[in-house]
Amino acid sequence: MTTTRRGLLAGSAAVVVGAALDAPAAQAHTGSGSGQKPTVVLVHGAFADASGWNGVASRLIRDGYPVIAPPNPLRGVASDSAYLAGILATLSGPLVLVAHSYGGIVVTNAATGNANVKALVYVAAFVPDQGETLLGLQTKYPGSRLSEEALDFRPYGEGLVDGYIKKELFHDVFAGDLPKATTELMWAGQRPADVRTLGEPSGAPAWKTVPSWYLVGRDDQVLPPAAQRFMARRAGAHTFEADTSHVAMIARPAATAALIKRATR
Repeated sequence: MTTTRRGLLAGSAAVVVGAALDAPAAQAHTGSGSGQKPTVVLVHGAFADASGWNGVASRLIRDGYPVIAPPNPLRGVASDSAYLAGILATLSGPLVLVAHSYGGIVVTNAATGNANVKALVYVAAFVPDQGETLLGLQTKYPGSRLSEEALDFRPYGEGLVDGYIKKELFHDVFAGDLPKATTELMWAGQRPADVRTLGEPSGAPAWKTVPSWYLVGRDDQVLPPAAQRFMARRAGAHTFEADTSHVAMIARPAATAALIKRATR
């Protein structure tokens, strides 16, 4: 299916997430036709780990979906994508890949050429075209508060540096709609990203041949909503929006799970 045709099918206007995801499932679906529920692969981004998907995963598992939430190494675009591609190669049957934030770059690359991947779901995530970088997409539109000044840098190894969100900014920048007690724990356990990921170009994108869905966080302080809408529109994604921070899957787990189930049908 061409990008143009997918764009026409998806529609250019985003809809409000609550009402749209409660609508009958027949309105939008992509499936294998075998009746087999696909395995849902949940991929976290930077400054996070797989536990951020717990609220979503518990809902999917309860509804009978096979779920795996593998670790994202956060060492570099090519290496992280290769790592995930290796995991995907061990899974049989249809797959739906779900990504948050930087995880979107990883699934965009890891899914390329894998015929088992039936859908891509992006949750406030990066959706790069070939040659684009995380930093380029994050700064394409104004509004991101995740600047260099918001990060602590810690060296590891010879000439290698990790970035962490500063404690005093973590709540407001990363997860402003969560309780501060929750974000204090998230900050303490955050997994850093190698700063090289910021400028490493992405490869051939899977979204050019795989149907996609997108959940835009209207209150996102990390990846500007305008950038999210631009990437979703370009990918021809079925696009929904919610009044939520960057961590939509934690703040709105029911809506996120509903969108994923929509993409699995």
